[in-house]
This record gives sequence, C-alpha cells and structure tokens, in this order.
Amino acid sequence: MTSFAGFPSGKNPYVPVPEVFFRSLLPEIEDVAELKVTLHLFWLLAQKRGEPRCVSEPELLGDRVLLKSLKRRGDPRPPEERVRQGLEKAVARGTILRVYLKVLGDDGSEDEVIGWYFFNTARSRRVVAELQGSELIPVRLLDVGQQRPAPEHGLRQSQSQESVSSPAPAAAALARVGRSQTQHLHIEIERPNIFVLYEQNIGLLSPLIADELRDAAERYPPEWIEAAFREAVEHNKRNWRYIRAILRRWETEGR
Repeated sequence: MTSFAGFPSGKNPYVPVPEVFFRSLLPEIEDVAELKVTLHLFWLLAQKRGEPRCVSEPELLGDRVLLKSLKRRGDPRPPEERVRQGLEKAVARGTILRVYLKVLGDDGSEDEVIGWYFFNTARSRRVVAELQGSELIPVRLLDVGQQRPAPEHGLRQSQSQESVSSPAPAAAALARVGRSQTQHLHIEIERPNIFVLYEQNIGLLSPLIADELRDAAERYPPEWIEAAFREAVEHNKRNWRYIRAILRRWETEGR
C-alpha cells in the first residue's frame, strides 16, 4: 500500500457530492467497482461545461485515473471490464441513466453504438424524455471525439459551483438532425427494470408481487412506473399498494 502524504495546504479544488449520496446510496452500495465508478462520475461530470452534462462509455474506458483505481493485483480481469461492471450496477440501481446512440450509415448499415451516462436528476430525466422518439439530439452527443479526458487536477472552486448552479435549458442544447445528413441517428433509452426498482426501494419479491409487477410493466409506460416509485419514496410510502394506487389514479385522471 502506497502511503498518502496528506492533503496540500491552502485552497484545494473540491467536487460537489449531494448529501443524498451519503444518506441513501452509500449504505446500499456493496460492490467496489460500482462505488468507484459512481464517485468518479461525480468528479468527471463536475468538470463538464454546457448541457446536458453526460459522459460517453468510450471516454470512461479511456480514463487512465479510473482504470488505475479499478486495477486489482491478482485479478485477471482487465480494468475496462470492472468499469462496465460498475456502470451496469449503477444503472440497475437507478443512480445513473444510460442512453444508447446508434449511428447508422447512408445505406442503413449499423456503424457504431455508443452509451452515454447521465446522473439520474430531474434535469437529466427531462433531457432523456426529449431524446426519446425525437429528432432533437444534443450537439455534444454527435461527436464523441470532442469529449476530452478528465484533467489530472480538479477544477477551481468557482468552476465547480458554476457547473452545478448555472444549467442551460435542455432545449437550448439540442440540435435538429435533418433527414439529408450523411449519418442517421437512433436513440435507445435504457430504464431500470420494474423488478430492480421494487427490490431497491421496497424489498424482496414474492411470486404474487412479481406477477403484479409484470402486469404493471405491460400496462403502464416505464416513465410512469419510475415516477410512481420516486413519489412513494419521497413520501416514505415504500409499498406496492401505494405505488399501484398512484398508477391507477394517473390512468383515470391523467398524470
């Protein structure tokens, strides 16, 4: 183990981490890869400018700091595999949202599929909703090559605050993709599975509840189900009856 020399004196750059991470997420995270990937995303996304703040999978897989932190002696798996493991667990938990951007050639042949990751915030959910079934694509998602790797040192305090407190409207960061362009885009949104949502927010599944969840997943839109779980958690009503009542109310009265 390498000895740490201590924090330097004077002003040190910092990364803002919301309190809910320590209260709700940290006690539940058991996998080291998930924890390190999540913390690294706080650091990486705090350095992003513009909207939406997101990071591509190629950028993460090429991040030397992240790869070094996930390298383990005696573990034959490459650190890139551990990055993917941490991302999968964070997506399943609902900490982050994943959007797949499929770039197609003129002849319709598949060129490349790129995963983009957002923290699961209200602003990011709005961006994801705008992406789904839309021809409006965030400009920064069109060119992965413009994504710069994280610098070796963090931002100054004022920069970190600016990136958090001065969001641009989601629509302002979107560019219309014309049909005549040389590349065609297809968006696929990956959302948490209803069974994962239940186990993360309520508890273990019983066969009876599993059948009800399966029926609900077929009956209601995924965004309704996620929103109903969030509302139940916010009101400390962590039970399926409460969530089912929310969904039925929205079905009859509108959301």
